Amino acid sequence: MEGLSDRTQAIYDRQAVHYDARRSRTLFERGWLERALVDVPRGGTVLDLGCGAGEPIGRFLVESGYAVTGVDFSAPMLRLFAERFPQSRVIRADMNALDLPERFDAIIGWGSFFHLTQDQQRRTLPRLVQHLGSGGRLLLTVGPSAGETTGRVGDETVFHASLDAAEYAAILEACGCGLVTHVADDPQCNGHSLLLARKTG
Repeated sequence: MEGLSDRTQAIYDRQAVHYDARRSRTLFERGWLERALVDVPRGGTVLDLGCGAGEPIGRFLVESGYAVTGVDFSAPMLRLFAERFPQSRVIRADMNALDLPERFDAIIGWGSFFHLTQDQQRRTLPRLVQHLGSGGRLLLTVGPSAGETTGRVGDETVFHASLDAAEYAAILEACGCGLVTHVADDPQCNGHSLLLARKTG
């Protein structure tokens, strides 16, 4: 696994078109997205973190009437997103160094946060909370338990990692955010593991 996490951006750059072509458009994520966005009015601000090419989550957010900002570190992915949703702002950035002036009503990090190492997650989670407005919600795909594993992007292997639910809760609490729920291997969401949190201050 050594060094694999450092290659994530290059892998997405190479696999952008292939990955986008194979990405499911069934929107099996919808139930979780609606939970994260339950208090966000039409026109509210949503940060799509690791937005990729925007299908299907970016499209759902845009067509639901939210003011969407797409952030990704892969330029080829971001170009596809910008072509599809010219009304949305796009920013090329690494979430490890995210530093935007505004605060968002919700941040959705689907299929992105879990590419960070455990130490990177510990450092980055408070940074994400800083980008939430009061009462804002954070939705992330994580792992079912603490550890490292791999996944696939196109025909290449990518790094995945997770902390356990208790450590996520402790980090969130320390920066003014409560863990709403952590569901491991959700059978109603194609086996994804989800973390949903809400900023309390």
